Amino acid sequence: MDMVVADDVLNQHLIDPEICIRCNTCEEACPVGAITHDSRNYVVDPAKCQRCLACIPPCPTGAIDNWRKVLRVRAYSLAEQFGWDVLPAEVPLESQHADESVVVAPPPAAQPAVQPEPGETVFDSAAYSATLPPWSAAHAYTNLYGPKNPTRATVAGNFRVTEVGRDYDTHHIVLDFGTMPFPVLEGQSIGIVPPGTDEQGRPHYARQYSIASPRNGERPGYNNLSLTVKRVLEDYQGRPVRGVASNYLCDLKVGDAVQVIGPFGSSFLMPNHPRSHIVMICTGTGSAPMRAMTEWRRRLRASGKFAGGKLMLFFGARTKEELPYFGPLQNLPKDFIDIHLAFSRTSGAPKRYVQDLMRERAADLGELLGDANTHVYVCGLKAMEEGVVLALREVAQQAGLHWDTLRGALRSEGRLHLETY
Repeated sequence: MDMVVADDVLNQHLIDPEICIRCNTCEEACPVGAITHDSRNYVVDPAKCQRCLACIPPCPTGAIDNWRKVLRVRAYSLAEQFGWDVLPAEVPLESQHADESVVVAPPPAAQPAVQPEPGETVFDSAAYSATLPPWSAAHAYTNLYGPKNPTRATVAGNFRVTEVGRDYDTHHIVLDFGTMPFPVLEGQSIGIVPPGTDEQGRPHYARQYSIASPRNGERPGYNNLSLTVKRVLEDYQGRPVRGVASNYLCDLKVGDAVQVIGPFGSSFLMPNHPRSHIVMICTGTGSAPMRAMTEWRRRLRASGKFAGGKLMLFFGARTKEELPYFGPLQNLPKDFIDIHLAFSRTSGAPKRYVQDLMRERAADLGELLGDANTHVYVCGLKAMEEGVVLALREVAQQAGLHWDTLRGALRSEGRLHLETY
């Protein structure tokens, strides 16, 4: 048998399809475009991966941190990875006999960062978003229940939170865990496992949803939590499609049982120290973690246990009828939270987006950005990321702040978090 030399061996980076919750954080974090996905799996291209490990910290489940030593000529292809339901077993190198007619390829050259099309730019959210939580955040419990051992929750409530009769159908769903421990913090998420199988006859994988209630429950003192779920009836191109998990959840009745995994997330967490300010920027169901943070602060304030710390919310939707929790938002005290709503499809009015309102409030927002106690959270459609970051830069510069220094501090100190889908 020919001796295997180091250059012939690849420590191939793989994603475990059994644990992966398809949250897209790894693909967003990869600086060279080595991670991609289809309707089923997320995979790593061995020809592009530089093993820089940028994708490891953001992964909420650890599915991304898997490796197999393989002969370079026997590396698992993208086609093989897309077809997996489980990771392949380890195979000793001496058993990976390459055909003598195959010439061992040299190690791949370092791949340049993904190049945009002419006239197009690629926004790298990983250059801005923190992978660490705020220093004062509470300890987060994660991955208590996985795909192989999900827990069970019972539906305690299912309420529509957008105007009835409109196309945009969004529900507030309360899940009760009974006596089963399921501790969560504001900013965390869970996975819902829809019943049944896909078109290939394989069990549906879990879908991830942000928690919309504070740490002590949707109903204080009860072992429950809430979700904000939009019924998906079309894709981003407007083509008809029926979302498996969203329709399942929106159609649930009180008393129905649901399979749950998680919780997930150890960085998108709110600060606990009383002087901390929170700037929340969201669209649609991206409001879920913002609702959780706001409600926790409201309960602390009502109990007299929290003083100081400003809250500022920029919330966008197409119309006010499609904005979740529009009514309850109007009832929050003005001296408690500074709310700004942006509507992009109001008849007879110009389109307004969250970044437009941020610029309009540049003076107040700039003052907050200059305070080291300020934390910024962004959640919603991925398309909003670049516009929001550009607005933050403009506001900071207008306030006389050095943007490169500020953005570095926001990221390294866990004070700017981008969570989009």
